Amino acid sequence: MARSCAYPLHCLFLISSILFSAQIDASQTEGKAPVVKGLSYSFYSKTCPKLETIVRNHLKKVFKNDNGQAPALLRIFFHDCFVQGCDGSVLLDGSPGERDQPANGGIRSEALETIDDLRALVHKECGRIVSCADITVLAARDAVSLTGGPDYAVPLGRRDGVSFSTSGTRDLPKPFNTTGATLDAFAAKSFDATDVVALSGAHTYGRAHCSTFFNRLSPLDPNMDKTLAKQLQSTCPNADSGNTANLDIRTPTVFDNKYYLDLMNRQGVFTSDQDLFSDKRTKGLVNAFALNQTLFFEKFVDAVVRLSQLDVLTGNQGEIRAKCNVVNSKKSVLEEVVQFVYQF
Repeated sequence: MARSCAYPLHCLFLISSILFSAQIDASQTEGKAPVVKGLSYSFYSKTCPKLETIVRNHLKKVFKNDNGQAPALLRIFFHDCFVQGCDGSVLLDGSPGERDQPANGGIRSEALETIDDLRALVHKECGRIVSCADITVLAARDAVSLTGGPDYAVPLGRRDGVSFSTSGTRDLPKPFNTTGATLDAFAAKSFDATDVVALSGAHTYGRAHCSTFFNRLSPLDPNMDKTLAKQLQSTCPNADSGNTANLDIRTPTVFDNKYYLDLMNRQGVFTSDQDLFSDKRTKGLVNAFALNQTLFFEKFVDAVVRLSQLDVLTGNQGEIRAKCNVVNSKKSVLEEVVQFVYQF
């Protein structure tokens, strides 16, 4: 005979969440995201077969010494792809450039250096045939897989852009946004509510500056857990404080689904995070991902692979940069053509 439930409302919540989880699992397309023309999962299989091994082995060493670079690399990837596509534009120096805009505040210089270090290692092994844009995508993938998240394949073959967009950074989702504004920002890139909640799970690790969440401390947001609020107020006496706080209070250095448990307990740091649990369009997804890490990983991979293919440059578009932070000179462009002909 089945045991009765001591807490009927809790049991009802669990049952409804499990049913919702099954519903979205069945309603979504299975398998890999479509590959855009010009990209391929085997793009460098002949010309640079050790590419992914080089990237992963180097990042293992980097993360061992500085695990904070993992969320930093994932953030660079996202902020690159969301502004004029995955073309490495956020890596470019400017006066000012994309990185100098408010939406890109706090991008770690060490992570930018890591991307160029990877570029140097790869170009030494294979010649200048792998773009900084592709290296950024691979670094982001390994920033997930090497910290407890899913391991997944990414299509490659991107070319580097020769320009950046400062105005485009205004389209980046903001930590102060309510869910409606966040959904609108992603809808402009053809992402739905499931994608938004899954990609927001990237906040399962990393740290945030006081200025990005102080709006919830003064005045105090009633939707924030009081214990967390006291901790954050101690860390951030004012919005201009240079201090930072963990985005996930449970497992701040691990890529897992604990971020969603934070939201269920009113322990999200950003407005844009916590409001996902308040909005009826996204609350069920938060519940489902909190209960089922496998489901979260599946939806995250689907969304992030599609994100990695936004408005990519392929074929003879763009260039392969000799250094990730500057466009090539005319001389290096000629060298690239010679290298390309030599490889094929």
